[in-house]
Amino acid sequence: MTPPTPLHLSLAGQAVDVLREQVLTGEIPPGSRVNEVEVAHKLGISRGPLREAIRHLASEGLLTLVPHRGAFVPDASPDDVRALFELRTALECAAAELAASRRTDVDLVRLQEVCAESRRNYKAGQPFPYRLDLAFHQTLLDAARSPYISEQVRLVQQRVVLLRSALADDPPHQHASMDDHDELVRAIADGDAAKAGTVMRRHLSRVCAQMLTSLTH
Repeated sequence: MTPPTPLHLSLAGQAVDVLREQVLTGEIPPGSRVNEVEVAHKLGISRGPLREAIRHLASEGLLTLVPHRGAFVPDASPDDVRALFELRTALECAAAELAASRRTDVDLVRLQEVCAESRRNYKAGQPFPYRLDLAFHQTLLDAARSPYISEQVRLVQQRVVLLRSALADDPPHQHASMDDHDELVRAIADGDAAKAGTVMRRHLSRVCAQMLTSLTH
C-alpha cells in the first residue's frame, strides 16, 4: 500500500503555510470568516485540501470552527491574552534558564546577530520586526535544547502574533523589548540562569500589559 503523503508536502500542507501567513499578518483579520471559495481560487486548489488545512490550523488555535458558519479568525480578548501569557511565561522562563546553562558559542553569536539586526531595522524606521522578535525567541529556544518546550512555545507564540496583528504599533514598547533582549543575551552569555529567568519573566509581563492596554483603548 502506498503510504500517505506527509502533510507538509501535500496540497493541504502548502495551503496550511499560506493560510497561516495570511492569518498571522492580519491579511485575514481577527473576527473575519475565511472565504473558502476565494482562498481556494487564490491558491489554485480545490476546497478539499483547503478544508484539511483549515482543520489543521484550527487544531493550532489559529482558526475557530463554527458549525454551519465556517472558519473564523479568533478575536483577541483580555482573558485570552492573560491565559496565553500565563502559559508562555511558564515555558519561556524555563527555556531562558536552560539556555543559560546549555548554550554554545554559536547560539550566543546568533542571539547577538538577531538583536543587532532588530536595532538596525528599528533605526531605519521600519515597523517593529516581529519576524526578528520570533527569530530571537526561537534562537533562545534552540539554545535551551528542550524540543518539547520549543514545540509548545511555538504554538503559543503564533497565537500571540495573531492577537497582536489587530493592535497598533507602540514604539516605546518596541524599544523596551529590544533592551530586554539585549539583557537576556548578557545573562545567557554569563551563564546566569536565575537572571535569565527573571529578565524573561519581566519582559513577558510587560508585553502582556502592553497588549491588554492596547485592547482596552
